[in-house]
Formats: sequence, structure tokens, C-alpha cells
Amino acid sequence: MRILLIAGAFNSLTQRAYAELTDRGHRVAVELVTRGTPLAEVVPRHAPELVVAPMLKTAIPREVWSAHPCLIVHPGPLGDRGPSSVDWAVHLGAEQWGVTVLQANDEMDAGDVWATANCPVPGVGKSDLYRNEIADAAMAALLTAVDRFASGGHRPQPQHALAAERVVGRPRPPLRQDTRRIDWSTDPTATVVRTLRAADSQPGVRDELLGETWFLHGGHPEDTLTGRPGDLLATRHGAVCRATADGAVWIPELRPPRTPGEPATFKLPATMALGDRLPPLPEVPAPLEPAQGTRTWTDIRYHEDGPAGFLRFSFPGGAMSTDHCRRLLAAYEYARTRPTSLLVLGGRRDFFSNGIHLNVIEAAADPAAESWANINAIDDLVHAVLTTTDRLVVAALGGNAAAGGAMLALAADEVWCRSAVVLNPHYRLMGLYGSEYWTYTLPGRVGVETADRLMARALPVSAATGQRLGLVDRIIDCAPEDFADRTAGLARRLAAAPAGQARIAAKKADRERDEVRRPLAAYRDDELARMRRTFFDPEEPYHALRRAFVHKEAPAGTPAHLNAVAAGTLAETVRQGTR
Repeated sequence: MRILLIAGAFNSLTQRAYAELTDRGHRVAVELVTRGTPLAEVVPRHAPELVVAPMLKTAIPREVWSAHPCLIVHPGPLGDRGPSSVDWAVHLGAEQWGVTVLQANDEMDAGDVWATANCPVPGVGKSDLYRNEIADAAMAALLTAVDRFASGGHRPQPQHALAAERVVGRPRPPLRQDTRRIDWSTDPTATVVRTLRAADSQPGVRDELLGETWFLHGGHPEDTLTGRPGDLLATRHGAVCRATADGAVWIPELRPPRTPGEPATFKLPATMALGDRLPPLPEVPAPLEPAQGTRTWTDIRYHEDGPAGFLRFSFPGGAMSTDHCRRLLAAYEYARTRPTSLLVLGGRRDFFSNGIHLNVIEAAADPAAESWANINAIDDLVHAVLTTTDRLVVAALGGNAAAGGAMLALAADEVWCRSAVVLNPHYRLMGLYGSEYWTYTLPGRVGVETADRLMARALPVSAATGQRLGLVDRIIDCAPEDFADRTAGLARRLAAAPAGQARIAAKKADRERDEVRRPLAAYRDDELARMRRTFFDPEEPYHALRRAFVHKEAPAGTPAHLNAVAAGTLAETVRQGTR
């Protein structure tokens, strides 16, 4: 079936819808929509049999929905309406939420219902919830709706008819800053954390800090530090700790307000954003191996379970700055000294990694030099993984991976993905050739021709397609909250398997043979020679593309690689990759 996705951005849910619908044999095209997009002219060009809006902030005009069946994916339960549905779910501390797929009509979120799905709401931030539990429910409902539409025999039900037999939500206004306001003198830690998490990615919580206005992004409870409510108490790996009425919270990122007429501002590690404004505060590190039950925030943790070691990490937005990479490398080197036969590298849920930290690079006094430092730092990390020959290494992807983050995963001996993961193993859309030893690992897994296609087409790949191509070794079909336990169980069994030592010996021999054929240093030198020219030439597209990405500039139109022709080529890539 010809399906047109219309979306405000090619975000995580739109990418997942694109990848999974393509996997099911549909011919999928994408149009990115701004308020000025003439949808009445654009949609007929694709001659779609079905229009799907996975993430759309503008109304579909009557000329479109009256001529083409249009399905809206609304991230709220039946009867819920409004633009801040997921924000309200976290802000209110809801235990259950849902997604509704409905038909577009004259009234926003009020159309007849094609499918619904419910999901739990764990204690995580809004963006994590959206990419995981909400996205799982959205895809379950969307695929059901698409199948029902394709059958030709299903008729959507009016919301009022379904409301009589189900627990439903209700219309809610936008969640504005006056409702998000934190009262540091009276609000307990639990309330502050929930408020921060309901705004963690966007829009942040507007607040006063050190006499200036900032947007606070992300929140994590602290165990032991206390102080006068509202005061800054300490720093840790770029985050600041701020006292609440009964404890304290860690705030990883800050964003200044936008100045009229200037580009949109962007998030940075809190200490970097504050710069010279930050008063002298103690840097309070967290142990790499915290005691069981410790709640305090840290972005890197290590623990062991018998012969298996687990190096968990989680960085905001999946971006890895020079500092992130160096600290993770130090933790990895420590893990290599431990008496284990298997090392699992990855987070418990949400992003694995999206590669270098473009926001930090953009804010640097010399973005070219910071780009160079960042790419070398992540290359050092990947090199350490590739040259680990005394144990097996598993990359465990509970969430999405892209660019250098995807290549970090491919450096491991095995790649395990939650079934919902979307991979973007390419760099072209940021004007980069790429590094992280991809010219060694990617062709080694999928072959030269398929590697070239993946890089050139720059399209998202589902975990299932990744497994067919050779990017993924094991798919774990589970809820986001269960991924860590499932991977732990599998890792223990793999570490204890009788064939483990033979695999390690074979791995070492393969690495030595490959090194003789062509040293890893040669791959790195060739990749970095291209990257250096890109970073230090101000006329290279990378710089304008990075600025547009960081400042969230609306695209002038839909990139050519997302059109219907590109959609067909992805299916061809999969077919050729599995021959």
C-alpha cells in the first residue's frame, strides 16, 4: 500500500513508523510539514492510499482529509485531547497512559477511532517515555489501524460510542510554564523531579538561577546532599545539584531563554552553560560501582554478576561529548581489568548513543577544534572495544543508536537490540564522512555494497531489518523496563557457556589476522583525514548543517532521501543484503 507520512519532524516515532511500515512491504514516503507547507498541493503528488501523521502539531486541512483517509497518532488515551498529552502524563504522575489512532476531521483529536493501545508510565522523563512506552503503544495501535484500513471491512468508531465502555481521558490545555513552576522553598524532591521530568527535552522548566532566567532540563533525585532550598550544592560531570525542601536534585542541562530576533537557544551541560557565573562548588563524584539501592544520579555505572560485567551509561539525548567519551573510556579500561569473560556495554533503556555532541561543539570557542577533539575521543573508545581480545563484548541497545553511536555498537562482538530499536548507521545528513572505524566494521558485517547503500541512502533501519542485514545479532522482544534484566540473564548464560573460551581465542586470532591484512590505524587515518578537512574548512556543509540542527531551524522542505523513490531503495537494500 502507498502510505504517506506527514510529520512536523523526522523524529524517533516518525522514523520508527517509517521503518516498521516499510518492513511490512508498504511503499512509504515522507513529507515534513511546517505551518507554511501547502499540504493540499503536496499530498496529491504522492497519490497515497493512506496518509498517516505520527507526529504533527498543525491541523490537516479539510481539502486533504476529505480527499484522502488520514490517520492521526495521538499520544494520549481515548478521549484525551491537547498538545501536551505526554507532558501531563508525567506531570500528574499517571500510572497508565495510552495512544489513540483516529481519523482526521474538522476538530483536533476528535475524529473517529481506528485503534487504541495502553501503556504503563514508569518513573522516567517525558522524552524517554515518548521514545519507549508511548512509542510501543503507538506502533501497536498504528499497525492495527493500518491492517484494519487495508482489510476494507473495518469502520472506525466515534469516540463518544467507545467512551461508554472504556475509561477515557479528557481534553487538557497546553502545559504552560506557570503550571510547571517550581517552588524551591516548599516543593519536596519527588515533586521537583516529576516537574523537571515532564519538561526534560522540551520546553524545560523556566526558573531563576543565580539571578538569571534559565530553562532547566532533566531531573534526578539525590540521596544525601542537603542545603537551603534553592541553593546550588555541588557539581558532578557537568550537572548541578540543587537543594529542595527535603533533599536535592541533580539537573544535567540548562538552556538560556531566547533573545528576540536571535536563533533559538539550545541545551548544554549545566556547568558549561553557567560558565563563569557558577560559584565555587565541590565536584562530588559518584562511585563507578555504587552500593545496591543507591539512588544518586550518575551517568556511568559498572557492576558484575558472576563472570559477566555490565558497564551501563546514559547521556542526555544520546550525545557523547569529549568528556563523556573520555570518562566512558576510563570506565571501560577499568572494566577490562576485572576477572570477567564477558562485558556488556550499554544503557538500561532509551538511547544507546548518537555519536558526537553537536550542542557542545556549537557552543565551543573553536567548534572545529572541539569537533576534532570529540571525534578522536570517541575513536579512542571504539578502538578500545575493537582491541578487547581477552573477553567477549556485547553492545546492549535498549534504545536507538545513530551515526558514531551505531558504529560504537558495531565494534562489539555481538549487538543485542530491544525489538523497538531504530538504527541510523550513516553520517551524510550532517555532511560528514564519518569515523569510529566504520570502514572496518560496517562492511565486515553487511558487505561492501550494502554498507555503501546504507551510507548513501541515510534511512532508518528497524532492529528486524538490522538483523537481516547483519547489523544486529540478537533481538530481545520485551518492554523497555525489562530490557536490563533480560540482557543480564542472557549475558550470564553466554558467559558461562562451555564454548566461551574457544570463541575468545578465535576472536583474538581473527583480530591478529585482520591487523596483518590492514592495521586499524590505517582505517582511522583515512577516516580522520577526511573528517579533518571537513571540520577545519568553514565552507564545508557540516558547519551550516550542525548550526541548523542545534538551533532547530525548520527545514526548507522535505529532504530528497525521504521521498517515495528512496523508500523503495531501502527495501531493495534489505533484499540484496539477505541474498
